[in-house]
Amino acid sequence: NEQAVTKAGTNFKDTDELSIRIKDRLKYVSRGGLKLEKAIKIWNLDFKDKIILDIGASTGGFTDCALQNGAKRVYGVDVGTNQLDWRLKNDERVVSIEETHIKDLTPEDVENSKVDFIVIDVSFISLTKVIPYLEKFLSENGQVVMLIKPQFEVGREKIGKNGVVIDENYHDEAIKKIITFSEESGYELVGVEDSPIKGTKGNKEFLILINFNKQNK
Repeated sequence: NEQAVTKAGTNFKDTDELSIRIKDRLKYVSRGGLKLEKAIKIWNLDFKDKIILDIGASTGGFTDCALQNGAKRVYGVDVGTNQLDWRLKNDERVVSIEETHIKDLTPEDVENSKVDFIVIDVSFISLTKVIPYLEKFLSENGQVVMLIKPQFEVGREKIGKNGVVIDENYHDEAIKKIITFSEESGYELVGVEDSPIKGTKGNKEFLILINFNKQNK
């Protein structure tokens, strides 16, 4: 009868006209893939036949996006366990490294590979706790795509109800914090862009691309 019904146990009359609408299947195993997709498009990043290190792999949105853009191999690192989508877990191009913090990751864990790109989507930790451990895994011309989440970069007093950072001044503060820390760590800024979608609680997020510059080290 052209009325949406989402509640289980709803009763219908014999005269009711019923139809089922199937939601569009996600392009990636999680919404995160859409975020990396924007970074790839806006900065014209070439993942074809490249080796990727995905920090904070979780369900595998970034990993899936990397593979769909031609990545040869993806090392997915996460502190959790049993989160990676089964399709990715069974993909021979993916190496899942669970229950591992980036500070504990060794070159041997990634088969002594120098990666072309590091992509980062982490929660409950500042990116300043991750950036110091990246250099040893990057190839000479390697690049890093990170997702800045202001709620994990600014002080608690700047976070509103339900853990959402609303004030744009605090967004800017979080971005500047990561840019400054990156530059002090020997990286150079390529660009910053708004994430195409918000976080699960409605937090605005930002994509940042940096290059390692040995001259700054």
